[in-house]
Amino acid sequence: MIDLADTLDQMTAPGQLVEPVPEKDTLRCLACGHRCYLRPGRRGICQVRFNRDGELRAPWGYVAALQADPVEKKPFAHLLPGSIALTFGMLGCDFHCSFCQNWLTSQALRDPMAADSIDYIRKVTPEQIVAYGQRVGARIIASSYNEPLITAEWAVAIFKVAQKAGLRCAFVSNGNATPEALAYLRPYLSAYKVDLKSMQEKRYREMGSVLQHTLDTIQRAHDLGLWVEVVTLVIPGFNDSVDELWEAARFLVSVSPDIPWHVTAFHPDYKMDNVPPTTVKMLQQAAEIGQEAGLRYVYAGNIPGRVGSLEDTHCPACGSRLVTRIGYTIRSNRVTPQGTCPDCGAPIAGIWN
Repeated sequence: MIDLADTLDQMTAPGQLVEPVPEKDTLRCLACGHRCYLRPGRRGICQVRFNRDGELRAPWGYVAALQADPVEKKPFAHLLPGSIALTFGMLGCDFHCSFCQNWLTSQALRDPMAADSIDYIRKVTPEQIVAYGQRVGARIIASSYNEPLITAEWAVAIFKVAQKAGLRCAFVSNGNATPEALAYLRPYLSAYKVDLKSMQEKRYREMGSVLQHTLDTIQRAHDLGLWVEVVTLVIPGFNDSVDELWEAARFLVSVSPDIPWHVTAFHPDYKMDNVPPTTVKMLQQAAEIGQEAGLRYVYAGNIPGRVGSLEDTHCPACGSRLVTRIGYTIRSNRVTPQGTCPDCGAPIAGIWN
Protein backbone atom coordinates (compact mmCIF):
# COMPACT_ATOMS: atom_id res chain seq x y z
CA MET A 1 0.00 0.00 0.00
CA ILE A 2 2.91 2.37 0.75
CA ASP A 3 4.49 1.65 -2.62
CA LEU A 4 1.16 2.25 -4.34
CA ALA A 5 0.62 5.55 -2.52
CA ASP A 6 4.13 6.73 -3.36
CA THR A 7 3.66 5.77 -7.00
CA LEU A 8 0.32 7.53 -7.32
CA ASP A 9 1.51 10.63 -5.48
CA GLN A 10 4.24 11.06 -8.09
CA MET A 11 1.64 11.01 -10.88
CA THR A 12 -0.32 14.10 -9.90
CA ALA A 13 -0.78 17.69 -11.03
CA PRO A 14 -2.28 20.79 -9.40
CA GLY A 15 -6.04 20.29 -9.03
CA GLN A 16 -8.48 22.84 -10.37
CA LEU A 17 -11.59 21.76 -8.50
CA VAL A 18 -10.60 23.39 -5.25
CA GLU A 19 -11.16 26.49 -3.16
CA PRO A 20 -9.16 27.99 -0.29
CA VAL A 21 -10.55 28.27 3.21
CA PRO A 22 -9.55 30.79 5.92
CA GLU A 23 -7.22 28.41 7.75
CA LYS A 24 -3.66 28.75 6.40
CA ASP A 25 -2.70 26.29 3.64
CA THR A 26 -6.02 24.45 4.07
CA LEU A 27 -8.20 23.64 1.08
CA ARG A 28 -11.66 22.39 0.22
CA CYS A 29 -11.81 19.92 -2.64
CA LEU A 30 -14.80 20.41 -4.95
CA ALA A 31 -14.48 17.29 -7.11
CA CYS A 32 -17.23 15.30 -5.40
CA GLY A 33 -20.07 15.73 -2.96
CA HIS A 34 -17.88 15.02 0.08
CA ARG A 35 -16.25 18.45 -0.32
CA CYS A 36 -13.29 17.26 1.73
CA TYR A 37 -11.66 19.78 4.06
CA LEU A 38 -7.94 19.16 3.60
CA ARG A 39 -5.22 20.40 5.90
CA PRO A 40 -1.63 20.06 4.64
CA GLY A 41 -0.63 16.42 4.32
CA ARG A 42 -4.21 15.15 4.44
CA ARG A 43 -5.94 13.03 1.81
CA GLY A 44 -9.54 13.19 0.73
CA ILE A 45 -11.99 10.35 1.23
CA CYS A 46 -11.04 9.14 -2.25
CA GLN A 47 -7.41 8.80 -1.05
CA VAL A 48 -6.00 10.04 -4.37
CA ARG A 49 -6.56 13.80 -4.00
CA PHE A 50 -4.48 15.43 -1.28
CA ASN A 51 -3.06 18.66 0.08
CA ARG A 52 0.67 19.08 -0.47
CA ASP A 53 1.97 22.21 1.26
CA GLY A 54 -1.20 24.16 0.55
CA GLU A 55 -1.67 22.91 -3.02
CA LEU A 56 -4.30 20.38 -4.06
CA ARG A 57 -2.74 17.50 -5.98
CA ALA A 58 -4.96 15.51 -8.34
CA PRO A 59 -4.29 12.29 -10.34
CA TRP A 60 -2.56 12.88 -13.66
CA GLY A 61 -0.66 11.23 -16.49
CA TYR A 62 -1.60 7.56 -16.29
CA VAL A 63 -4.30 4.99 -16.85
CA ALA A 64 -4.99 1.82 -14.89
CA ALA A 65 -7.45 0.60 -17.52
CA LEU A 66 -7.84 1.40 -21.21
CA GLN A 67 -10.30 -0.62 -23.25
CA ALA A 68 -12.17 -0.29 -26.54
CA ASP A 69 -15.75 -1.33 -25.68
CA PRO A 70 -19.14 -1.15 -27.35
CA VAL A 71 -20.88 1.92 -25.97
CA GLU A 72 -23.71 -0.40 -24.93
CA LYS A 73 -21.39 -1.82 -22.26
CA LYS A 74 -21.23 1.50 -20.34
CA PRO A 75 -24.26 1.14 -20.68
CA PHE A 76 -25.58 3.79 -23.06
CA ALA A 77 -28.51 2.82 -25.30
CA HIS A 78 -29.16 6.20 -26.92
CA LEU A 79 -25.60 7.45 -27.48
CA LEU A 80 -24.47 6.52 -31.00
CA PRO A 81 -25.61 2.87 -30.74
CA GLY A 82 -23.12 0.37 -32.07
CA SER A 83 -20.18 2.75 -31.65
CA ILE A 84 -16.87 1.96 -30.01
CA ALA A 85 -16.21 3.85 -26.77
CA LEU A 86 -12.55 3.99 -25.84
CA THR A 87 -12.82 3.87 -22.06
CA PHE A 88 -10.08 4.88 -19.63
CA GLY A 89 -9.87 4.71 -15.87
CA MET A 90 -7.50 5.56 -13.06
CA LEU A 91 -7.46 4.42 -9.41
CA GLY A 92 -9.59 5.38 -6.43
CA CYS A 93 -13.20 6.12 -5.55
CA ASP A 94 -15.21 8.26 -3.17
CA PHE A 95 -17.54 5.32 -2.40
CA HIS A 96 -16.81 1.93 -0.84
CA CYS A 97 -19.60 -0.25 -2.23
CA SER A 98 -19.48 -3.82 -0.98
CA PHE A 99 -20.77 -5.09 -4.34
CA CYS A 100 -18.30 -3.19 -6.56
CA GLN A 101 -17.37 -5.08 -9.73
CA ASN A 102 -14.36 -2.84 -10.36
CA TRP A 103 -13.03 -2.97 -6.81
CA LEU A 104 -9.42 -3.69 -7.80
CA THR A 105 -9.22 -0.21 -9.32
CA SER A 106 -11.82 1.65 -7.27
CA GLN A 107 -10.64 0.58 -3.81
CA ALA A 108 -6.93 1.27 -4.30
CA LEU A 109 -5.37 2.84 -1.17
CA ARG A 110 -8.46 1.84 0.80
CA ASP A 111 -8.51 -1.96 0.70
CA PRO A 112 -5.19 -3.85 1.04
CA MET A 113 -6.61 -6.53 -1.28
CA ALA A 114 -6.52 -3.94 -4.08
CA ALA A 115 -2.79 -3.25 -3.73
CA ASP A 116 -2.07 -5.30 -6.87
CA SER A 117 -3.63 -2.49 -8.88
CA ILE A 118 -0.16 -0.96 -8.95
CA ASP A 119 0.59 -3.41 -11.76
CA TYR A 120 -2.14 -1.87 -13.92
CA ILE A 121 -0.63 1.63 -14.01
CA ARG A 122 0.65 2.84 -17.37
CA LYS A 123 1.98 6.34 -18.01
CA VAL A 124 0.35 7.97 -21.00
CA THR A 125 -0.52 11.37 -22.49
CA PRO A 126 -3.95 12.64 -23.59
CA GLU A 127 -2.69 12.72 -27.17
CA GLN A 128 -1.68 9.06 -27.03
CA ILE A 129 -5.08 8.04 -25.67
CA VAL A 130 -7.00 9.90 -28.36
CA ALA A 131 -4.67 8.65 -31.11
CA TYR A 132 -5.30 5.09 -29.94
CA GLY A 133 -9.02 5.76 -29.95
CA GLN A 134 -8.82 6.91 -33.55
CA ARG A 135 -6.85 3.79 -34.52
CA VAL A 136 -9.53 1.49 -33.10
CA GLY A 137 -12.34 3.49 -34.71
CA ALA A 138 -13.81 4.94 -31.51
CA ARG A 139 -16.42 7.66 -31.82
CA ILE A 140 -16.59 8.17 -28.05
CA ILE A 141 -14.05 8.65 -25.26
CA ALA A 142 -15.41 7.67 -21.85
CA SER A 143 -14.08 7.94 -18.31
CA SER A 144 -15.06 4.94 -16.19
CA TYR A 145 -13.81 1.89 -14.19
CA ASN A 146 -13.02 4.02 -11.12
CA GLU A 147 -15.05 7.10 -10.15
CA PRO A 148 -14.25 9.74 -12.80
CA LEU A 149 -15.25 12.72 -10.67
CA ILE A 150 -12.15 12.36 -8.52
CA THR A 151 -9.93 12.39 -11.62
CA ALA A 152 -11.88 15.09 -13.46
CA GLU A 153 -8.89 17.28 -14.31
CA TRP A 154 -7.19 14.42 -16.13
CA ALA A 155 -10.43 13.55 -17.91
CA VAL A 156 -10.84 17.14 -19.12
CA ALA A 157 -7.27 17.15 -20.47
CA ILE A 158 -8.15 14.07 -22.54
CA PHE A 159 -11.58 15.38 -23.54
CA LYS A 160 -10.08 18.60 -24.90
CA VAL A 161 -7.93 16.61 -27.31
CA ALA A 162 -10.82 14.26 -28.12
CA GLN A 163 -13.14 17.14 -28.97
CA LYS A 164 -10.64 18.56 -31.44
CA ALA A 165 -10.52 15.11 -33.07
CA GLY A 166 -14.31 15.10 -33.45
CA LEU A 167 -15.07 12.54 -30.74
CA ARG A 168 -17.90 12.62 -28.22
CA CYS A 169 -17.01 12.45 -24.52
CA ALA A 170 -18.88 10.69 -21.72
CA PHE A 171 -18.75 10.10 -17.97
CA VAL A 172 -19.75 6.84 -16.25
CA SER A 173 -20.22 7.93 -12.66
CA ASN A 174 -21.79 7.29 -9.27
CA GLY A 175 -23.30 10.78 -9.51
CA ASN A 176 -21.80 12.17 -6.31
CA ALA A 177 -21.00 15.42 -8.12
CA THR A 178 -20.91 19.03 -7.03
CA PRO A 179 -22.38 21.87 -9.09
CA GLU A 180 -18.81 23.14 -9.50
CA ALA A 181 -17.63 19.82 -10.95
CA LEU A 182 -20.55 19.63 -13.39
CA ALA A 183 -19.92 23.20 -14.54
CA TYR A 184 -16.23 22.35 -15.03
CA LEU A 185 -17.07 19.26 -17.09
CA ARG A 186 -20.00 20.60 -19.08
CA PRO A 187 -18.05 22.20 -21.97
CA TYR A 188 -16.49 18.84 -22.83
CA LEU A 189 -19.13 16.22 -22.07
CA SER A 190 -21.93 15.00 -24.31
CA ALA A 191 -23.31 12.29 -22.05
CA TYR A 192 -23.40 11.35 -18.38
CA LYS A 193 -24.37 7.90 -17.11
CA VAL A 194 -25.31 7.83 -13.43
CA ASP A 195 -25.59 4.84 -11.11
CA LEU A 196 -28.69 5.21 -8.96
CA LYS A 197 -27.75 2.48 -6.52
CA SER A 198 -30.70 2.74 -4.13
CA MET A 199 -33.47 5.05 -2.99
CA GLN A 200 -32.66 4.40 0.67
CA GLU A 201 -30.56 6.91 2.56
CA LYS A 202 -29.20 4.18 4.83
CA ARG A 203 -27.85 2.29 1.82
CA TYR A 204 -26.01 5.37 0.61
CA ARG A 205 -24.59 5.85 4.11
CA GLU A 206 -23.28 2.28 3.95
CA MET A 207 -21.57 3.12 0.67
CA GLY A 208 -20.12 6.30 2.11
CA SER A 209 -22.32 8.96 0.56
CA VAL A 210 -25.66 10.78 0.57
CA LEU A 211 -28.59 9.81 -1.66
CA GLN A 212 -29.60 13.41 -2.36
CA HIS A 213 -26.25 14.14 -3.99
CA THR A 214 -26.92 11.55 -6.69
CA LEU A 215 -30.51 12.68 -7.19
CA ASP A 216 -29.32 16.27 -7.53
CA THR A 217 -26.67 15.25 -10.07
CA ILE A 218 -29.23 13.52 -12.27
CA GLN A 219 -31.39 16.64 -12.22
CA ARG A 220 -28.50 19.06 -12.76
CA ALA A 221 -26.89 17.05 -15.55
CA HIS A 222 -30.23 16.96 -17.37
CA ASP A 223 -30.79 20.67 -16.80
CA LEU A 224 -27.32 21.38 -18.22
CA GLY A 225 -28.32 19.67 -21.45
CA LEU A 226 -26.19 16.56 -21.06
CA TRP A 227 -27.58 13.31 -22.40
CA VAL A 228 -28.33 11.36 -19.20
CA GLU A 229 -28.91 7.64 -18.78
CA VAL A 230 -29.38 5.97 -15.40
CA VAL A 231 -28.48 2.48 -14.21
CA THR A 232 -29.79 0.61 -11.19
CA LEU A 233 -28.02 -2.64 -10.37
CA VAL A 234 -30.88 -4.69 -8.92
CA ILE A 235 -29.45 -6.55 -5.91
CA PRO A 236 -31.58 -9.14 -4.08
CA GLY A 237 -32.36 -7.99 -0.55
CA PHE A 238 -30.58 -4.67 -1.04
CA ASN A 239 -32.66 -2.49 -3.37
CA ASP A 240 -35.12 -4.82 -5.11
CA SER A 241 -38.35 -4.09 -3.23
CA VAL A 242 -41.34 -3.03 -5.31
CA ASP A 243 -41.73 0.16 -3.30
CA GLU A 244 -38.12 1.18 -3.83
CA LEU A 245 -38.18 0.47 -7.56
CA TRP A 246 -41.36 2.52 -7.88
CA GLU A 247 -39.71 5.37 -5.99
CA ALA A 248 -36.71 5.32 -8.34
CA ALA A 249 -38.88 5.22 -11.45
CA ARG A 250 -41.11 8.06 -10.27
CA PHE A 251 -38.10 10.21 -9.50
CA LEU A 252 -36.66 9.70 -12.98
CA VAL A 253 -40.01 10.51 -14.59
CA SER A 254 -40.10 13.73 -12.56
CA VAL A 255 -36.78 14.74 -14.17
CA SER A 256 -37.69 13.52 -17.67
CA PRO A 257 -39.64 10.53 -18.98
CA ASP A 258 -37.04 10.40 -21.79
CA ILE A 259 -34.22 9.32 -19.46
CA PRO A 260 -33.36 5.69 -20.30
CA TRP A 261 -33.40 3.53 -17.18
CA HIS A 262 -31.25 0.39 -17.22
CA VAL A 263 -32.18 -2.18 -14.60
CA THR A 264 -29.28 -4.61 -14.61
CA ALA A 265 -28.50 -7.96 -13.06
CA PHE A 266 -26.19 -8.29 -10.08
CA HIS A 267 -23.59 -11.04 -10.05
CA PRO A 268 -21.94 -11.95 -6.71
CA ASP A 269 -18.64 -10.11 -6.29
CA TYR A 270 -16.25 -8.48 -3.83
CA LYS A 271 -17.78 -8.45 -0.32
CA MET A 272 -21.23 -9.58 -1.47
CA ASP A 273 -20.23 -12.92 -2.95
CA ASN A 274 -22.79 -14.68 -0.76
CA VAL A 275 -25.78 -12.86 -2.28
CA PRO A 276 -27.65 -14.71 -5.04
CA PRO A 277 -27.63 -13.26 -8.56
CA THR A 278 -30.57 -11.28 -9.88
CA THR A 279 -33.14 -13.39 -11.69
CA VAL A 280 -34.73 -12.69 -15.04
CA LYS A 281 -38.10 -12.37 -13.30
CA MET A 282 -36.76 -9.69 -10.97
CA LEU A 283 -35.42 -7.66 -13.90
CA GLN A 284 -38.67 -8.00 -15.81
CA GLN A 285 -40.62 -6.81 -12.77
CA ALA A 286 -38.32 -3.80 -12.34
CA ALA A 287 -38.65 -2.93 -16.03
CA GLU A 288 -42.44 -3.18 -15.89
CA ILE A 289 -42.44 -0.77 -12.95
CA GLY A 290 -40.39 1.72 -14.93
CA GLN A 291 -42.72 1.46 -17.90
CA GLU A 292 -45.86 1.78 -15.75
CA ALA A 293 -44.37 4.83 -14.02
CA GLY A 294 -44.13 6.55 -17.39
CA LEU A 295 -40.54 6.10 -18.51
CA ARG A 296 -40.40 5.82 -22.31
CA TYR A 297 -37.18 3.82 -22.51
CA VAL A 298 -36.52 1.01 -20.04
CA TYR A 299 -33.88 -1.66 -20.53
CA ALA A 300 -32.90 -4.86 -18.73
CA GLY A 301 -29.24 -5.80 -18.87
CA ASN A 302 -26.50 -8.23 -17.87
CA ILE A 303 -28.57 -11.28 -18.88
CA PRO A 304 -28.27 -11.13 -22.68
CA GLY A 305 -30.82 -12.96 -24.76
CA ARG A 306 -33.06 -13.82 -21.79
CA VAL A 307 -35.13 -10.69 -21.27
CA GLY A 308 -36.91 -10.54 -24.61
CA SER A 309 -37.48 -7.12 -26.11
CA LEU A 310 -36.22 -5.35 -22.97
CA GLU A 311 -32.82 -5.11 -24.65
CA ASP A 312 -34.34 -3.26 -27.62
CA THR A 313 -35.32 0.34 -28.27
CA HIS A 314 -38.94 0.93 -29.25
CA CYS A 315 -40.67 4.03 -30.54
CA PRO A 316 -42.71 5.45 -27.63
CA ALA A 317 -45.32 6.75 -30.10
CA CYS A 318 -46.07 3.80 -32.40
CA GLY A 319 -44.28 0.94 -30.66
CA SER A 320 -42.08 -0.01 -33.62
CA ARG A 321 -38.86 -1.83 -32.77
CA LEU A 322 -36.07 0.54 -33.75
CA VAL A 323 -32.83 -0.85 -32.31
CA THR A 324 -32.48 -4.61 -31.88
CA ARG A 325 -29.83 -5.87 -29.45
CA ILE A 326 -28.46 -9.01 -27.92
CA GLY A 327 -26.16 -8.04 -25.09
CA TYR A 328 -23.72 -5.47 -26.40
CA THR A 329 -24.32 -6.38 -30.04
CA ILE A 330 -26.55 -4.27 -32.30
CA ARG A 331 -28.48 -6.43 -34.76
CA SER A 332 -30.23 -3.51 -36.46
CA ASN A 333 -30.71 0.24 -35.99
CA ARG A 334 -33.61 1.90 -37.79
CA VAL A 335 -33.48 5.28 -36.05
CA THR A 336 -32.98 7.96 -38.70
CA PRO A 337 -29.88 10.20 -38.63
CA GLN A 338 -32.24 12.96 -37.50
CA GLY A 339 -33.19 10.88 -34.45
CA THR A 340 -36.72 9.98 -35.50
CA CYS A 341 -38.81 6.85 -35.98
CA PRO A 342 -38.85 5.89 -39.68
CA ASP A 343 -42.42 4.60 -39.37
CA CYS A 344 -44.26 7.47 -37.69
CA GLY A 345 -41.73 10.30 -37.59
CA ALA A 346 -41.78 10.65 -33.79
CA PRO A 347 -38.57 11.99 -32.21
CA ILE A 348 -36.46 9.42 -30.35
CA ALA A 349 -34.53 11.01 -27.49
CA GLY A 350 -30.78 10.63 -27.59
CA ILE A 351 -27.67 11.33 -29.64
CA TRP A 352 -27.89 9.53 -32.96
CA ASN A 353 -25.30 11.20 -35.21
